[in-house]
Amino acid sequence: MIYLSQFTFPDIEEEYDFLMGIKRTCYDTFYPFQVLSKHRLRQLDFETVTILYGGNGSGKSTALNVMAEKLALSRDTLYNRSNFFEDYTKRCGYRLESGKKHCEGRIITSDDVFDFMLNLRTINEGVDNKREEMFEEYMELKYSHFRMRSLEDYERLKKVNGARRKTQSKYIRENHMDNVREHSNGESAFAYFTDKITENGLFLLDEPENSLSPERQRELVQFIGDAARFYGCQFVIATHSPFLLSMRGAKIYDLDEEPVDVKRWTQLGNVRAYYDFFREHAREFE
Repeated sequence: MIYLSQFTFPDIEEEYDFLMGIKRTCYDTFYPFQVLSKHRLRQLDFETVTILYGGNGSGKSTALNVMAEKLALSRDTLYNRSNFFEDYTKRCGYRLESGKKHCEGRIITSDDVFDFMLNLRTINEGVDNKREEMFEEYMELKYSHFRMRSLEDYERLKKVNGARRKTQSKYIRENHMDNVREHSNGESAFAYFTDKITENGLFLLDEPENSLSPERQRELVQFIGDAARFYGCQFVIATHSPFLLSMRGAKIYDLDEEPVDVKRWTQLGNVRAYYDFFREHAREFE
């Protein structure tokens, strides 16, 4: 399914005209101006899965943030919006699938995933601390010499009797929640993607391979492929992971080229480096 068919960015001349008219001199950067135009990226035409490839500083994350801002897509965390972001996005344009006036979807960044994992860790640490408090409470109740003197002591008496009738582990299980998730970082990151990517929408993914092992990256490739094929999703992905770059049918823009060009995944510098490395060590795998 294709929701976003085309997106255009201002060219060098448009940027020059705007920047020449700026009277303010207190800024040392005009980001996101002069980032994408550096590689003469003027237009992106999209397939069901489109990938933006490039090294650090190539502008692939900037392109995703600009598109998300222009399309008003949902997002969880803040980003480097800068003072000139609105001026830049005003000069961008896009074309949706015929008949559509608005595009539902979300941008998912590394910061979103990291914040999610940190939140889980914080919750679990809080649960662990509470559990330790309950261990102490159990021991105090079980071996206390409590005597009920009035009705106000009734709840306390129930706790004492409960502790005396149960083992420590059973008391904790019955009176305290388990940790929210007992997952590794990779499992938690993968769970975040599967939770946020829903049916029938446009999803921009910024380096989703971060925090994912090679095995998990391959699972994510399968998940994205199924979501695109069976559940009406469109994806634009910024990545340099060979596993994601190898997705069947994906259209890949090489942002390291000037001008930006469409390439096969096997032509990309990052992938060729992996290929050359493993070919040099082929005998060690035999």
